[in-house]
Amino acid sequence: PIDLPAVLGDEAVGIIEELGEDVTEFSVGQRVAYSAAKGGAYSERRTIDVNEIVAVPDGLDDKAIATSLLRGMTVEYLFCRLYELKAGETILIHAAAGGVGSIACQWAKAIGVTVIGTVSSPDKADIAKQNGCDFVIDYAQQNFAEEVDRITQGKKVDVVYDGVGKDTFMQSLDCLRVRGLMVSFGNASGKPDPMDVLELSKRGSLYLTRPTLYHYTRNREELVESASRYLSMLEQGKITIQAGKEFALSNVAEAHRYLLRRDRLGSPVLIP
Repeated sequence: PIDLPAVLGDEAVGIIEELGEDVTEFSVGQRVAYSAAKGGAYSERRTIDVNEIVAVPDGLDDKAIATSLLRGMTVEYLFCRLYELKAGETILIHAAAGGVGSIACQWAKAIGVTVIGTVSSPDKADIAKQNGCDFVIDYAQQNFAEEVDRITQGKKVDVVYDGVGKDTFMQSLDCLRVRGLMVSFGNASGKPDPMDVLELSKRGSLYLTRPTLYHYTRNREELVESASRYLSMLEQGKITIQAGKEFALSNVAEAHRYLLRRDRLGSPVLIP
């Protein structure tokens, strides 16, 4: 819950109009972006702490960055700092056609990783394939643990990235090789049920972590590192972002209704 009255919105791209005293890292007229700013993005102008913004490289699309920076930084810390993915490894990504999943699939393929992704419908399976999934499992129709075992010929995967939570958590543990890593970074379907820690040893001395982006962007240096690495992937063309439908800032209620649609593609963009 938030304290009211409040201005919503956590991510945006804009142009600096004025600078506070002693600010030397940025200049008037420079494009910058921010994410996870705890509100305030639904606005034409705002003041913001200089430590929360990052420079936007020339040539990158404002809408793509505004709708993906938080998710891109999430994938950055998951793949580059929580555990450094290496070419030749095999991973399972749940919700592979979603916002984080779409970026994760492309990033993993750029590294040289074999990607198995789960989706909830045939349409989303097509999206996951376009984003680089080597194998796609429709978990509405298939037992994904059995499919992972079949695809890997019993070897299973090195890492599972689970942003779904309750509906996928326990079965995901069955997808991991001995000493594999379970990364539970979200709970779209609800919090996972309590688990006996001995289940980790029974399934092969598994590792389990429940990280958040906040603990990987604790200071200015970590924030810039995370954002810069993601923006570099965009610059190199290794990741492409499909922004969603555009709405005028004055039509924000309709944008929120659009967010609730399961058939939407990409995140909607508010234009001041």
